[in-house]
Amino acid sequence: MKKLFIDTLGCQMNKSDTERIIGMLSHFGYEQTQDENEADLFIVNTCAIRQLSVDKAYSRLGNWGKIKRENKDKNIKIAICGCVSNLEKESLLKKFPYLDLVFGTRNIYELPKLLEKINDERICALDDMPICENDYEIVREKSTNAWLPIMEGCNNFCSYCVVPYTRGRERSRSIEAILKEAKDILSKGFKEITLLGQNVDSYGKNLENKPNFAQLLKALDELEGDFRIRFTSSYPTDITDEVIDVVKNSKHICECFHIPMQSGNDRVLRAMNRRYDVEQYRQIVQKIRNNIKNVTITSDFIAGFPSETEEEFLDTIKAIDELQLDYSNTAAYSPRPITKAGKMTDLFIDDEEKKRRLAILNEKVKEASLKSNEKYIGSVLEILIDDVKDGVYQGRTRNNKVVHIQDDKKYEIGQFVDVKINRVTTWCMFGESI
Repeated sequence: MKKLFIDTLGCQMNKSDTERIIGMLSHFGYEQTQDENEADLFIVNTCAIRQLSVDKAYSRLGNWGKIKRENKDKNIKIAICGCVSNLEKESLLKKFPYLDLVFGTRNIYELPKLLEKINDERICALDDMPICENDYEIVREKSTNAWLPIMEGCNNFCSYCVVPYTRGRERSRSIEAILKEAKDILSKGFKEITLLGQNVDSYGKNLENKPNFAQLLKALDELEGDFRIRFTSSYPTDITDEVIDVVKNSKHICECFHIPMQSGNDRVLRAMNRRYDVEQYRQIVQKIRNNIKNVTITSDFIAGFPSETEEEFLDTIKAIDELQLDYSNTAAYSPRPITKAGKMTDLFIDDEEKKRRLAILNEKVKEASLKSNEKYIGSVLEILIDDVKDGVYQGRTRNNKVVHIQDDKKYEIGQFVDVKINRVTTWCMFGESI
């Protein structure tokens, strides 16, 4: 068999796409390798959210180009896919003369045909195609959790974000297709399913019968077995009372919402083209907390958005405290030229100042995470064992807290265990099974 070396950069959606690529190519004579020197086909699956991710992808291509030049007798092929492909398009073929194939996020299932064509020509395939459903095997990473994409794309056009340009407008898979894949996941022994979408609460809007996210969650919750369901991400004002109610009353759906806020200041939120203000976000968080016991609410924040003042930045720090967010992902603003904010060059904030603000933001996130964990000292929580290192077992709670078990018992990966929490740190908790 030919050897495939694939490197995945970016989010869970990229990881899910890679699983599909590996499974599909296994039907066409390719076997995955972790050794670059064995590879006949190189693919980098890219992220374009920040320039650092783009630079990493270009570095991979440069290294593979050198391998290709040094092994001319092997007929090595090099491809790039993911968000950078949709962003940079044909220019990638000019920038990297040893690159054979550029294909987009919506062209994955064309890959076998594209690989046949690149024996004779270099190709850029970026058609806006519908989501394809087929019976190719999905080669999932060995784990307790499996990714399950329910939709792709975004209609929101936040001023800093390239996703609508790289993954296109929102397109949902049918409930039937999602249920079929979920059943397959569970039949293979996975204990958690994470539903993926740029905005899962917009699920179904482009489908014929307009099923909504709450209906999808209900259908998945009715599946038989001992398993969990997670989902990410949610747009604040798209979270409905029906979704909250389904999570509250479900058996399988975890008590965890990831709700990106991005800034704690109303003016900055408007400049970001976010369709809510701080008070609306606060009301949504409070509604969720009032209805769902032990719920975890996590968020995303950007430090140093163009024109953000020191006072406006400090509003974000205050918001993390006031909202009692359990954890947040953070990043310094990274200009994306195609976006509205990326063109605000006269309002850009100095890199050193962005780094300073990011450091302050990260310290606040650490503080919030520790406070969140401390609430559970003395509590009994169900965890799903997902790892063991040096005899210490690790698992996650339903609300996504990492727990280490401190006792002498033996457990199986994928086993559910009730644990009493007796100690916590910033990023994890410790306890004994009961």
